[in-house]
This record gives sequence, C-alpha cells and structure tokens, in this order.
Amino acid sequence: MRILYGVQATGQGHISRARAMARAFRGLDIEVDWLFTGRPCERLFDMEPFGSFQHRRGLTFATRAGGISYLNTVVGNNLFQFLRDARSLNLDAYDAIVTDFEPVSAWAGRLAGIRTIGIGHQYAFGDTTPTSGGNALSRFIMRHFAPVDVPLGLHWHPYAGNVLPPILDLPDLPRAQADHVLVYLPFEDQAEVTRWLQQFPQQRFRQYAAGLDECERGNVLLHPTSINAFKHDLASSRGVICNSGFELISECLQWRKPVLTKPLAGQMEQLSNARALLQLDYARVIHSLCGDALAQWLATTPAPPVVHYGRVHEVLARWLASGAQEAPAALAQRLWPQYAKSALPKRADSALQALSAPAS
Repeated sequence: MRILYGVQATGQGHISRARAMARAFRGLDIEVDWLFTGRPCERLFDMEPFGSFQHRRGLTFATRAGGISYLNTVVGNNLFQFLRDARSLNLDAYDAIVTDFEPVSAWAGRLAGIRTIGIGHQYAFGDTTPTSGGNALSRFIMRHFAPVDVPLGLHWHPYAGNVLPPILDLPDLPRAQADHVLVYLPFEDQAEVTRWLQQFPQQRFRQYAAGLDECERGNVLLHPTSINAFKHDLASSRGVICNSGFELISECLQWRKPVLTKPLAGQMEQLSNARALLQLDYARVIHSLCGDALAQWLATTPAPPVVHYGRVHEVLARWLASGAQEAPAALAQRLWPQYAKSALPKRADSALQALSAPAS
C-alpha cells in the first residue's frame, strides 16, 4: 500500500496531526509520501518526521487583526497556479490519496479518479454538528475546498457516524502545574496581546508566536514558535489562552488544562468550535482581548472537563495500511468510549439535541 498524504500547513494543528500519523506508520506495511501546502516552505519547521516531503503553494486564508481578510485572501492566492499544481501532480505510484483538508492532493485525486480519503476536523461538519458564523460562501468553501470520497471527521463529541475523536500529538511529559499561563494567539497583533497580558502583573504568561524574539516584557515571557519548548510549557501550564483551532484545544482537554479561547473573527470553523465548546462546557469563550474577561477567568478558572481520547492515530494508520476497507461508522464505534454521551452536562446535551441544522 502506498499513499500520498496531503497536509494543509497554514496552521500548526494539521501538522501536529501529521506528526502523530507519521509515528504511527512506522513499522507498518505502508509507504507514505507527504505533501504540504498553504505556507511557504522556508517557514515550515521541525519537519524531520516527514523525510523528503513535497511542497506546493496551495491555497490559504489571509488574516488581519484577529479576523479573516477576504480581500487579501483573494489577492494573495493564485488560483491558476493551484490548478496547475493539482493537474501536474504525479499520482501514478499511489493506491490512494489521504488529505487533511489539503486542496492540491484532494483535487488531484478527484481529477485522476483515485480514491481520496479525508482525515481532519473539517470533515466533521455535517447537519448534526454545531456550527456558527456560516454563510453561503463559507459553506461552499467547506464542501469544495478539499473534496474527498471517504470523509473521516475529527471532533470532541460523536456528532455523526463518520466522526472520530481527535488525533493527538502529545509527548510523554510530566504535568506538574507551574504558575504560568500559556498564550498562543498567532492571528492577533502580538504587541496588542502583550499589552493585554501586562494588565495583570501578578500573573506570569508565556506568549508564543512566529516572529517573536525570546525576551521578557515584565510578567510576559515571549517565545518564537518551537515544538519542544511549547509542549513543555503546555504540560506545566495552569491554563491556556488560544484561538479556537481544533488541535491545541484537543491537547488541552486531554491534559486537563483550562482554556480561554477567542475564535478568529469571520472564520466559520473557529466560531463553530467555540459554539461546541460552550455547549459541551469545555472552555470559556471571548470575542475580543477584553481585560475584564481575562480578569474573571484568572480569578475563577473553572476545573477542566474529564475526557480521555484514545490512540486514534494508531488505529487509523493500521486501517490505512490494511487497505482502508472498514466503514467509518465501524471505526467510530470502536474509538469512542462508552461514556462519551453520558458524560455531557445536561444543558449541553439538550442544546445538542436542538441542533437539527447548522446555524446561519
């Protein structure tokens, strides 16, 4: 079995899942070639697990001041280059394509008639999954950005038969709690984030983002992006402040870290994640860098939920190596623990039952 595995590299979450899958493939009877798009190749880091990977420009969303900039998105993407990349990708050697919402591999597989399997958070969005901030454009993008034949979604709750628990990229680290709060808001103005945190000099913060120089600004220790340092600081943190991306919050839930989250304005996936987190009672949500909201969270940080997600990456790696014939619903039945629904707060359970269609 030989597959091409496409990864949307705009955010770190997709790459984190890919790292977990790369470890799980070791020792199995499967050959995997990796393709990354959505971020300049020189801005990718800690890519050793993927060997000699391929890279294309792909498509990505442009952000500005904590929100989606649709004008910059249109100007910044080259649709003709994308179509050339999809048509010219050589797929002759592959038995199947796997994509984590990566559009070049997905469309190349569709154009070539090769079975394409989607494994990612975006494939969990169906009629019974909490959604928010959607409009005709966002729904069109969600359906057509990276189309697949077999969609396997990832989410915090089994909203549908094709939805599996999160894939986690967590090292074996001690989790003795220190006094710092980990902050990762990569789409915000970092100087504004620092000023927001400095309003609370009694609390230590560790702020991560690409392009930051390592230095100390009062009670805020700034760090450039680094996988190892970030995971160590996550393991020892007393809580996490982040945008509403799926992967980091999944890691926080697994390691029982309280979360204060700010969804990216205008981004359907993050707004929907925030809605799900509120309904599940898994995190507190803010929509601006509000001092009062941060003060309240620091003073009354809620106990994190008790959840445990299994080794989904290992199950999926074996599934792919054996030909990916088992139905997604059978995988979901095996991977969700029995307590998944009964452990929900009653108010969240009733809210989920009321979701007969996505919010508009």
